[in-house]
Amino acid sequence: MTRTATELPVLGRQGTPAPPIRIVHLGLGAFHRSHQAWFTAKAHDGSEWGIAAFTGRRPDAAQALAPQDGLFTLVERAADGDRFEVVPTIAAAVDGADTERLNELLASPSTAIVTLTVTEKVYDDGAPDTPLGRLVRGLAARRAAGAGPIAIVSCDNLAHNAEVARAAVERLAQALDAEAPGAALPSGDGPGDGADDGGLEAWVRANVSFVGTSVDRITPRTTPEDIAEVAEQCGYRDAAPVVAEPFASWILSGEFPAGRPAWEDGGALFVDDIEPFENRKLWLLNGAHTMLAYAGQLRGHATVAEALADPVCRAAMESFWDEAARHLTLPELDVPSYRDALLERFANPRIAHYLAQIAQDGSLKLRLRSVPVLRAERSAGRTGLAAARMIAAWMDYLADSAERGTEFHDPLEADVRRALALEGRERTTALLRLVDAGLAEDAAVIDRVDSLLGTFAND
Repeated sequence: MTRTATELPVLGRQGTPAPPIRIVHLGLGAFHRSHQAWFTAKAHDGSEWGIAAFTGRRPDAAQALAPQDGLFTLVERAADGDRFEVVPTIAAAVDGADTERLNELLASPSTAIVTLTVTEKVYDDGAPDTPLGRLVRGLAARRAAGAGPIAIVSCDNLAHNAEVARAAVERLAQALDAEAPGAALPSGDGPGDGADDGGLEAWVRANVSFVGTSVDRITPRTTPEDIAEVAEQCGYRDAAPVVAEPFASWILSGEFPAGRPAWEDGGALFVDDIEPFENRKLWLLNGAHTMLAYAGQLRGHATVAEALADPVCRAAMESFWDEAARHLTLPELDVPSYRDALLERFANPRIAHYLAQIAQDGSLKLRLRSVPVLRAERSAGRTGLAAARMIAAWMDYLADSAERGTEFHDPLEADVRRALALEGRERTTALLRLVDAGLAEDAAVIDRVDSLLGTFAND
């Protein structure tokens, strides 16, 4: 007799010990689990590298995973079917508000790495109760304990994410020094016991390595249907499965002074210069997503696959790819093959990657995905038409959302709404200024973007 879902056992370790915690992660969510946790599970020494993953703004993920001992099912969703895999590397799922536990782990010499998936806007926020603020206070605890060097690995979609993370951490460390000079120093006179002459900022500069990355794996939101499918196919209840495409990429550059897992076993690539790989991903993958998100919704589509099937949206995306590719010249990038692979991934009919989710935080994303290509094209004496079209599509999407009274999410929402209250070229200029103040001083760029408004009207 078939058992109902409530009669099935809950996924758990069943007495098997969790791996020892050696990695702390900030920003527990679906992407971390489909990416860094999965890569760690693929390492031959992954059983020695447990992850303590802390949530961000909400504790929901920790509340779902804790009763399962951190275990979750990865559903690898390909066009020809699903594959199910239990990922065992999250040793503890913790509410991000539990700063005492975070400080305890960061003060432990066995903790070697901190990974971050905290979104772009967190790096600009200097508040102490943000994930980065909590991290810096945890580093103060590590310094006080004399626990030694550590690597911080940003896994966010930011150009130069190692440098951005470094600047944010050092800025917050400097603020903490000013707030409580010497507060993190214990008594002691041995080397590495925290009794240094400088403050926390100086300790960070001497003891923290910042590792840059380019990360890639499409991970749509889990649905109730996904949870039901795992129960039916796997014979247990999992409240927090993750769905992802088969493709996964992780490119890293930097030092790990206290060691790291053999992530290369899962296909991770370690390089000396990550910038070209960052740009390939930000412009070709993320840039395409941004173009499809705005153009596709304006034309009535809900998912990436739907938008890609629309010849108007696809042509706009490929025109942007053509512009970006002119500035991705390193042979190792193999841009033609990368583009072909993206088309196959985007067209996967069984990955419901929703455009509304991708469209969030557009003012920040355009700075990384459209603006660099537009500037490079103009420096080369060209108009940057396709990159400008992406910005115009964002403006039309915002105007359409405001007219319909539907929500849009942007860290500059108040400024966006003030700009939308303007009309004509004045509105275009005000919105462009939110993306890049320099471009908003260029009359030719303003004219170009203004002329492209309405391109994706769904008549």
